[in-house]
Amino acid sequence: MSLDGAFLYAVKNELVPLIGGRVEKIHQPSREEIIISVRTRQGGKKLYISTNAGSARIHITEKNIDNPQTPPMFCMLLRKRIGNGKLLNIRQDGLERILFLDFECVNELGDIVTVTLACEIMGRYSNLIIIDHNGKVVDSLKRVNEDISRERLVLPGMKYEFPPRDERLCFLDASPDEIRERINMTENAELSKALIRVFEGISPILAREWTFFAGRGTHIESGSITPDQLDRLLFIIKQTKEQLVSGNCCFSVVKDKDGILKDFSIIRLSQFGTLMYTKEIRGASELLDYFYFERDRTVRTKQRANDLFKLLVNLTERTARRISVQKGELADCEKKEYYKLCGDLISANIYRIQKGDTSVQAENFYDENCPTVEISLDMRKTPSQNAQKYYNEYRKCVTAEKKLAEQIQKGEEELQYLDSVFDSLTRAESENDITQLRLELSQQGYVRSGNTKSKPPKALPPLEYKSTDGFTILVGRNNIQNDKLSLKFAEKSDMWLHTQGITGSHVIIVTDGQNPPDKTIEEAAVIAAVNSRGRNSDLVPVDYCLAKYVKKPTGAKPGKVIFTNYKTAFVKPDTELEQKLKV
Repeated sequence: MSLDGAFLYAVKNELVPLIGGRVEKIHQPSREEIIISVRTRQGGKKLYISTNAGSARIHITEKNIDNPQTPPMFCMLLRKRIGNGKLLNIRQDGLERILFLDFECVNELGDIVTVTLACEIMGRYSNLIIIDHNGKVVDSLKRVNEDISRERLVLPGMKYEFPPRDERLCFLDASPDEIRERINMTENAELSKALIRVFEGISPILAREWTFFAGRGTHIESGSITPDQLDRLLFIIKQTKEQLVSGNCCFSVVKDKDGILKDFSIIRLSQFGTLMYTKEIRGASELLDYFYFERDRTVRTKQRANDLFKLLVNLTERTARRISVQKGELADCEKKEYYKLCGDLISANIYRIQKGDTSVQAENFYDENCPTVEISLDMRKTPSQNAQKYYNEYRKCVTAEKKLAEQIQKGEEELQYLDSVFDSLTRAESENDITQLRLELSQQGYVRSGNTKSKPPKALPPLEYKSTDGFTILVGRNNIQNDKLSLKFAEKSDMWLHTQGITGSHVIIVTDGQNPPDKTIEEAAVIAAVNSRGRNSDLVPVDYCLAKYVKKPTGAKPGKVIFTNYKTAFVKPDTELEQKLKV
């Protein structure tokens, strides 16, 4: 896990200003989350503790998290034991993933005692344990009995014991000679894996970054490491130690080209090259707050939108099948000229045809060569009736061709609209965005309306950016907002942008009557490319024109516009630039 002992050490250093503060409030938003509000001379801070297997952590948070109306039993116990207590100390044994918070409290008898909270940040074994002044467990967020673990029990009344611990070096204390010796003693394996066995408190990503620096990006085996590579390894370890002890760490977050957060570390990450985007954040708590909140919000948003994803996929497949059938029927209408020819030839040769004939050989006088054409006849019909039968087929084909062409066009427009909604849904950032898309689909008749008595939440404003030259750039969040932005909000002199032939958001450069420089238009085009289905492409064409040339076709679906007098810019989607310009 990325929140290793070294990162926890950085968190501990940021929590030092809380020492001397008093506990004001304690909340338990969920079964595995605790929030302790501490009042210090510098103001109030919220200490967030999570024992969730996938997001275990402890840090100061600025986020507002809803609390249940009735506090759980463990929350009540915490309030009883450390409520109004004074934080005396924060301890960490080496680089173990455990922080001990010592509180000075008053017990039921009025005596001043020390109560310790052991915050064990160890993946699926994470726990929060209350320890009394005698070192005994008062209770824990997760009780561990013999059915769960035979090596270490965590139950009320038992003596607190440390989790099992391997004999490994702490790189904050180990000398270069000790490090050399331990690396030479390891079995031959990939160096990053060997480093994890040598040092305590380092995550795989930190070990890989050290290895990447030591080998200048090449693969290294611990048994064949060269003296030069070992010197470079010792240098990067020493540099990491100095940054960690001095509190000058370069906290980094990496995310893929889709903007999905992947990992973080206490040092600048170079191992991913151009495969990932790297973002630097000022502090450990700020990084954890950002990383887990954004990651969990993204996952939570996708889960809440799962039903809409399924609906859109089903609608798209159904519409595509219908268009395919209609195109097949349209292809059959190409026989209409043959039907008309047969009717004409039967009428011209009606004197040679008798009722009961099954076919007739007639010369095609429309062709200069006058080839002979064999025409099938219905023996039950008269010659005149056979001619009318072919004329009727001809008229049916003409009518069907016209209707099918209209239906296919409408179907393709519907596919394009559904594709635009799907794209907006993949970029939804909040529950409000999903609600607005659900409302849009309801207005278009794709989903049933919900509770009509309650008002839908107010739509969020368009996404706002600021160009390098200081121009405001606005981006619609969905099709309805695209229409409002392009047709109602935008002034005639504003610049309008949209990806060419690719579904995406409408983008407006607010010009205030000025001519935006090429740099601003290029940045707005990049923003339009990122906020479209082409965000993963190498090069995206973006059309742009004055907003006065943008019109809404009569009866068109939301987001559908036509425009003239445009130019096209070809840009490379740059998520990093888009995030940098975002307000």
